[in-house]
Amino acid sequence: MAIRRIREMGDEILEKVCKEVPKMTLRTSVLIDDMLDTMYDAMGVGLAAPQVGILKRIVVIDVGAGPLVLINPEILETSGEQTGEEGCLSVPGKYGIVTRPEHVKFRALNEQMEEYEMEAEGLLARAVCHELDHLDGHLYVDKTEDGLHDVENGDDEA
Repeated sequence: MAIRRIREMGDEILEKVCKEVPKMTLRTSVLIDDMLDTMYDAMGVGLAAPQVGILKRIVVIDVGAGPLVLINPEILETSGEQTGEEGCLSVPGKYGIVTRPEHVKFRALNEQMEEYEMEAEGLLARAVCHELDHLDGHLYVDKTEDGLHDVENGDDEA
């Protein structure tokens, strides 16, 4: 396993749409392991492949219940609303207030390329939406309701 460099806002790869993963390969398996290592090393709760420079539809998430791997994920349903602070490993030292669905139902493939469906609420729902945005070239900064704030002192930056 390896820690990969996390791409930061301004890197053009973060603005690109990712391609679906047609099959599991050794290279893709290594990528997933590296993404998990990178996410944990950076103390994040989610990481999408473009954040480490790979344009594949792969996301890893761990909100404290163990790691989830989402390959070719898609949101099937959303309901409710939650508004709260959101940050991103690709926008270090900043956060913003973002409204996301409270409840999300999604479909994805696991590491064995088996399809599964799952429902998420709260932080997990927020993380799923946030990470799936990365796969379509979007950062949370475009959804902030009051601009970006500095994590250290809470001052406005935008």
